[in-house]
Amino acid sequence: MHLKQIDLGPEIGGANLVSEVLNRKRKLTVDMIRNLTTRLYLSPGIFSK
Repeated sequence: MHLKQIDLGPEIGGANLVSEVLNRKRKLTVDMIRNLTTRLYLSPGIFSK
């Protein structure tokens, strides 16, 4: 799967938020995790520490 930052915008809330999450300036919220797991067919546990 070759995703770009812009591809995750709808699940996370926009390009700026994607950038902040990837640069560890902002943590994923529960809603972001739900959206990502649905889109990427992942288990929510993969996002835990």
